[in-house]
Amino acid sequence: MKLELRLGLRQILAPQLIQSLKMLQMPALKLEQTIRHELATNPLLEEVEELEAEEQLDLDKESEFDVAADDKKESDDSVDWDQFFADEDEGYKVNLPCEEKEERFEGPAAQQESLFTHLSDQLAMLKLSEEEHLIAEYVIGNIAPDGYLTISVAEMAAELELEESKIAEVLALVQRFDPTGVAARDLRESLMIQMRDKGMEGCLAWRIVDEHINELDRKSILQVARLVGVPVERAQQAMEVIKSLSPTPAHGRFDSGAMPVIPDLMVERFDDKYLVMHNDDYVPRLRINASYRNLIRRGNETPKDTKQYIRQKLEQARWMMNAIQQRRSTMIRVMEAIIERQAEFFEKGPAFLNPLIMEEIAQAVEMNVATISRVSSGKYVQTPFGVKEIKYFFNSGIAKADGSDMSKRSVKQRIEEIIKSEAFDKPFSDQEVFRRLNDEGIRLARRTVTKYREELKIPSARLRKRV
Repeated sequence: MKLELRLGLRQILAPQLIQSLKMLQMPALKLEQTIRHELATNPLLEEVEELEAEEQLDLDKESEFDVAADDKKESDDSVDWDQFFADEDEGYKVNLPCEEKEERFEGPAAQQESLFTHLSDQLAMLKLSEEEHLIAEYVIGNIAPDGYLTISVAEMAAELELEESKIAEVLALVQRFDPTGVAARDLRESLMIQMRDKGMEGCLAWRIVDEHINELDRKSILQVARLVGVPVERAQQAMEVIKSLSPTPAHGRFDSGAMPVIPDLMVERFDDKYLVMHNDDYVPRLRINASYRNLIRRGNETPKDTKQYIRQKLEQARWMMNAIQQRRSTMIRVMEAIIERQAEFFEKGPAFLNPLIMEEIAQAVEMNVATISRVSSGKYVQTPFGVKEIKYFFNSGIAKADGSDMSKRSVKQRIEEIIKSEAFDKPFSDQEVFRRLNDEGIRLARRTVTKYREELKIPSARLRKRV
């Protein structure tokens, strides 16, 4: 056996980054569950029913939380416990309450698990490294309710500061979860995952989807048969297989009511300004349990391993509260930047939603685009015009025939409306949808119609046809 010495660089994610990433991607109820689990397992954390208005959180006072290990000295001088526990009423707190609100945002009781919970439960059954587990959690956190992944491998790699090959490897693992076809990036990939799961990899239907998925709505069965060089009967059989697959892998199994929509943020108008507030109703109010000061003040009476245990739990508590505060401040900064650029929406309503891309907000708040994507997905804000998902405010612009701009979201909504008006036995082709949009003064290329239809996860006309 030959022994070799290899040198290389390996990226290791700091625990603080891991905690912050996990917190940022969590929807409101998942965050509450996580905090309550930490409360149950960390004796240094305690929940308080009410906090006085003057109690302030100061995460910059690192001198009060110097939790260096005892590797260099036997004493506990590295933690200024007297200063830390000087006043039981002055603790390390998080979650400052907003002004008293007239109502609480409470959703209906869950009747079935959410897709997020369903996938997370499957992940918990796997033995993965800490890094792989983080990546998988990040992937799951960016899967839309219909089962499709909403972020690219490149964006995930940039956000997590890891190699794309590592992200792709874990993504492939998540794509084997139930429901079959989940975590796909487009319709083609989802259908191919479903066929692979059925042992149909490489069959004629697989070949048609792999090579010609974007042409099916424009080709007859005869044309499809000629395209792949098979008899019409075989082409017909392959198309029936494709029609039997689900274009939206999570559709029907995970009702949106399973996870109540609770806004993380609230936007209210005060005089001539809009104020962004964090909705604190669902987040337990935390502080360090001051009763543990006695264990430290006993000096030699308290075993060293006990003090070390307290240090460890104190560090975990600090990471937890730092992550919660970081999540809060990040979301508020992003929403404030959105309000500046969507002022007409907040003044006049949804019809005045302006074109806006994530890159613009990312530059304004000096954050990564992937971070903006994570903040926007699955997080909701209470506005004067109802509760909206934050990503609702992002959309590119389309020039209309009259010279005005129409948001991409509005165009896609119109495409969806046109398709919903079609007859089951005579679905509209992309060419017909294109013609109708053109008649309405909405100018865009026919291939763009196809692109938007696919982004809406709407199958081609051939796959929508029902006799």
